[in-house]
Amino acid sequence: MLKTPASFIPLMAPVEHADPLTLVFSDGRVLVHEPDLSFASEDAVAQLALPPGRFHAVGLHEGRYVRAAWADSGAQAPAGHAFRGLRSMFGSVDDELLGLAGRAGQIVEWARTHRFCGACGKPTEFSASERSARCGCGHLAYPRISPAMMVLIRKGDSVLLAMHVHSPSKRYTPLAGFLEAGESVEEAVHREVHEEVGLRVHNLRYFGSQSWPFPHSLMLAFTADYLDGEIRLDTAEISDARWFGPDDEWPEPITQFSISAMLVDAHRPGTVQDDR
Repeated sequence: MLKTPASFIPLMAPVEHADPLTLVFSDGRVLVHEPDLSFASEDAVAQLALPPGRFHAVGLHEGRYVRAAWADSGAQAPAGHAFRGLRSMFGSVDDELLGLAGRAGQIVEWARTHRFCGACGKPTEFSASERSARCGCGHLAYPRISPAMMVLIRKGDSVLLAMHVHSPSKRYTPLAGFLEAGESVEEAVHREVHEEVGLRVHNLRYFGSQSWPFPHSLMLAFTADYLDGEIRLDTAEISDARWFGPDDEWPEPITQFSISAMLVDAHRPGTVQDDR
């Protein structure tokens, strides 16, 4: 699953290192060497001539200092390199390295968009002791993390999967949605289920979580049991939703880069489940 390597140690301040790994982003894409999709060398990074203020500490990976930087929108990649979206590298690059790049991308995008104070407009200063941007007016900004719930609804031997209108993959997946201000995750589950498919659920159980850097989500996955109601679609969000049981043709399994795939695969017919 897309995740930060276990050996990773986060850093807030830069450190001296003879051979840092620099992940450069432009328009949400990371600079890689083609065709092997390895992250760009320091020689390639140097060709971009980025100002020093655009480099931000990420951490240590297997003892190597990792930092992130951002290039202007539409930046030209050095010869033999290209800016690639992380999604396009699923299955081609180790998922832990992609998880590391996802973390770096979120940090540098936050830094890029918080160079100036959102309250008074003056330049901010980045702290060396915590991940924050501080302004002289007292305003303090931390990296944006957008929590979103995901839920697989169970009804006997069947589960509810939906086709989301704006889904780039056009696959049947669990229901999902972002939390509103003032909501608990559980409240968001009940609200989203009722809004999107008109059902009521109970017996919520936590399944797991995953950072999802597209651009800065935190996915919190649950299972829930059907309580009552008939499927009624919110057609602005859901194009189709239906129950999948043991005798139905399920969506094809996909490589497990997302917690959504793990949640579905844990409930496929023939899978041993311990949480029922």
